[in-house]
Amino acid sequence: MRIEETTIPGTFLIEPDHISDDRGVFYESMRSDELERSAGIAFRPRQINYSVSRRHTLRGIHSVRIPPGQAKFVTCVRGALRDIVVDLRVGSPAFGRHQVNELDAASGRSVYVPEGVGHGFLALTDDACICYVVSSTYVPGTQIDINPLDPDLDLPWDCAGTPLLSDKDATAPSLAEALATGMLSDFQAA
Repeated sequence: MRIEETTIPGTFLIEPDHISDDRGVFYESMRSDELERSAGIAFRPRQINYSVSRRHTLRGIHSVRIPPGQAKFVTCVRGALRDIVVDLRVGSPAFGRHQVNELDAASGRSVYVPEGVGHGFLALTDDACICYVVSSTYVPGTQIDINPLDPDLDLPWDCAGTPLLSDKDATAPSLAEALATGMLSDFQAA
């Protein structure tokens, strides 16, 4: 298993080692002991979520206020996704910057998203399924939503045609608006 930090501090791309034979493939998707040894992350899962999407569905950018905060271990378990994380932590050296990763079921590649960092994805295939292993349970009223089409963020979704968005995502505030309301977490608190 290879664990490499991305351009967003505290965000890691995880590449599993595959063992293949005539029957198929086996790999370890997530090991909390390896995350702690390699990256210094003490990740303890509290909830597991799945989202199934049609091709061109755009979900995000989502995060959770601190407290309670929520780290995510994100894996595509069916199909393929363009996965984007955005640093929403005020005072971070990477504030407002993003990292793009292609996730697909065949590779088993995953992304660890720390507290305070926003996450979103574009489904590249029909019936794409993403799994979120998260560090805290759902707490109503703590979600942070940033418009994934915020022109100031200029995220490279590269969607052929108009993406399918929920009303919540389409009407979410821009990063500048979220910053002005004080809803974003401080880098030191995260």
